[in-house]
Amino acid sequence: MKIFIIFFLAINLYSNVKQDILNLYQNKKYEDACNLGFEKFSRHTKDEEYLSLYAFSCLKADYIDRLALPIAMLKLSPEARANSAYFSVIFMQKKLLYHALLDDNDLSKFNLPTTDYVLSKVFEFYAKLGKHEKRTLYIFDDPSNNKVSYKLYLEKDYKISKMVIEEYYDTMLIKRHIYW
Repeated sequence: MKIFIIFFLAINLYSNVKQDILNLYQNKKYEDACNLGFEKFSRHTKDEEYLSLYAFSCLKADYIDRLALPIAMLKLSPEARANSAYFSVIFMQKKLLYHALLDDNDLSKFNLPTTDYVLSKVFEFYAKLGKHEKRTLYIFDDPSNNKVSYKLYLEKDYKISKMVIEEYYDTMLIKRHIYW
């Protein structure tokens, strides 16, 4: 009887992880959802709903590098492949923009799909600059909303430079995104 109870509890705990991540996501606790998903990731590598939920949580938490595994694993259904493509675009734009800021690489030669994610928007704005004199700060006004603007810059750390995107509504800082 004890074995049955332990087995039942183990199954119940295992199956509730996805619901816990969903609850955290719905309550806008994206970092917590991403971290829980990361912690339990190896047990759910075949569950595409779990992988997508985990990846969207990490995306909202700005943990872009954690998208790499779900990108590779989301392939069995049309929805999973669409999510994988969406995450791939953002992942690549992050890598290319970071490379451009650090190494003065011209992004105007790339013609990538875009998304509504802030990193994609800033990537597009930066790519449209073409070859230009390197700056320490870039300010982009959103053409779809004249009250929204973005600041892009590198923040030097003793180990690694971080790419920072600040979102502004009028002059108020809405969110600060940090990537490396």
